[in-house]
Amino acid sequence: MKVKKICAEDFRNIERAEVSFSDGINLLFGANAQGKTNLLEAICYFSLGKSFRGAKDAEFIAFDKKTAKLSLDFEDKVRERNLTIDFSKDQARKIEQNGMKISRMSEIIGLFRAVIFCPEHLNIIKEGPSMRRFYLDVAISQLRPLYLRSLQRYNHILQQRNKLIKNAEKDRKSFDATIEFWSAQLAAEAANITKQRLRYIEAAERELKICFDEMTGGRETPSLEYDFSFKINGEDAADPKRAQEIFFNQLMSSHDREIYAGATLWGIHKDDLIIRLDGKNARNFASQGQQRSLALGLKLSEAAISASNTGESPVLLLDDVFSELDAERRSYLCERMKRGQVIMTACSDVDLQNEHVNVIEVKNGTYSS
Repeated sequence: MKVKKICAEDFRNIERAEVSFSDGINLLFGANAQGKTNLLEAICYFSLGKSFRGAKDAEFIAFDKKTAKLSLDFEDKVRERNLTIDFSKDQARKIEQNGMKISRMSEIIGLFRAVIFCPEHLNIIKEGPSMRRFYLDVAISQLRPLYLRSLQRYNHILQQRNKLIKNAEKDRKSFDATIEFWSAQLAAEAANITKQRLRYIEAAERELKICFDEMTGGRETPSLEYDFSFKINGEDAADPKRAQEIFFNQLMSSHDREIYAGATLWGIHKDDLIIRLDGKNARNFASQGQQRSLALGLKLSEAAISASNTGESPVLLLDDVFSELDAERRSYLCERMKRGQVIMTACSDVDLQNEHVNVIEVKNGTYSS
């Protein structure tokens, strides 16, 4: 997977730009607040279907403009493709693939695969379960578009079930008449999502251990464990039919508690990923440096799993990563960057241990090689 070119118009501080990339390492170099991360965000949007910084679409549009546009030319092992997105303050975004209109962003998720790592990804380790669920959902969705659709269905059903629960005291008749239907629908989607998450975590743990063995010389050993929001063992969870049955029974046996809470209390929206280092929960016991290494390891594992499943490496996007790493981890990352295309940012000199680097100077939203 390789980015050939990206064009941006009135996107954040980029008035108009056309930037081409080489097959290996591409370095966006310049002072802070010049547009380096904005360009990474633009590229990554085609992979995630949203901003990795959590921004809304309207925030992409330059302050005094009403529209913005992005166009990405990339190639995979089959052919070259073009994806175009038009943003508007007054209308929904418009998406095209090779000039053909696409109705929903979910239809192109997985076509362009990229893995982004930035300092904020430390929150995968440090923050609450929602960050780790988001990490899993993004990684799996790029590999399996059907997973994303199942996740969207789950969230829709969850919204309907929560509305029913909130109105239960006012309209108990409707609650009693339909709660079984919504619970069954939710359990079916949850079972499928859980199976995919467990499969991915197994692969991620394997890759993460390899990564840490190379990164630390075997001094530290990471591990991953899926933490369910209700009681179920791993064998049952891996069997969709059995998992669906157990989850449905859980949902149907706790109506009073859920009505009191005003929401669905169990499900994949409440689950967590426990990340351990040498047997201890990394969120509570790992040092800042260890947490950063774990976050980096998870993203590099994501790239390795993507390559293994698709037969080609995803584009690796690195935002100001080298300033946060010690010499040993810098050296390891440099070696890993030889496996595919890399687009990275830096505001100071970095030794990439590679003489073939395409340096792109960034200044006030303009890009020059």
